[in-house]
Amino acid sequence: MALLEVSGLHAAYGSTRVLHGISFELGEGSITALLGANGAGKTTTLRALCGMVRTEGEIRFGGARIDGRATEDIVRLGIAHVPDGRGTFDNLTTEENLTLGAYTRKDRAQVETDMERVFGYFPRLKERRAQQAGTLSGGEQQMLAVSRGLMLGPKLMLLDEPSFGLAPLLVRELFEIMRTINQRERVSILLVEQNAAMALDLADHAYVIETGRVVLSGASGEIRRDDAVRRSYLGY
Repeated sequence: MALLEVSGLHAAYGSTRVLHGISFELGEGSITALLGANGAGKTTTLRALCGMVRTEGEIRFGGARIDGRATEDIVRLGIAHVPDGRGTFDNLTTEENLTLGAYTRKDRAQVETDMERVFGYFPRLKERRAQQAGTLSGGEQQMLAVSRGLMLGPKLMLLDEPSFGLAPLLVRELFEIMRTINQRERVSILLVEQNAAMALDLADHAYVIETGRVVLSGASGEIRRDDAVRRSYLGY
């Protein structure tokens, strides 16, 4: 069953068009990767799904159209966006950042339970719950960004370059946690990632975007075996 369905999506910044009618879907409980070179339109795709750029075309979430809706309304539906650059609030503590992630929720007791569950995934954040986010390491800030998205209680997480700037060991740790979250909590994930090999290892399905158009799609194993993908993104 498709949780997210995108059809003929165009997006632009002012007069500059970035997406040219892309279409794709994401199954409920799945992990889907968006691959492509810098400037291909991957980040714009995530922003378009959140109503952050001007769009044309259809976006359906859980069968209902969400294109044209305000970003806050889309968040309330259960779509959490973890942007590139992490986007943590540096002057707030780790715990305050996590509390902000749950700002749309009314179930305060469940929010407290979810915070402890997040700390179970990222125990280092629990150790630093009273520490200002701006003083955390890069890896800890990325963990905090993902955790803040989880505090929304999402059905779908949009992750933009979660491995950027992280040491390989931290990247592997973060990706294993994302796999666990997907399997244990059935949170669907749409992953934009420059590390194509890691993304394909994690994802069930993948789409390759070039200059704002989908040029290839399929199961991750099929994409990995494609000669053009191997040369351009996997380096062999």
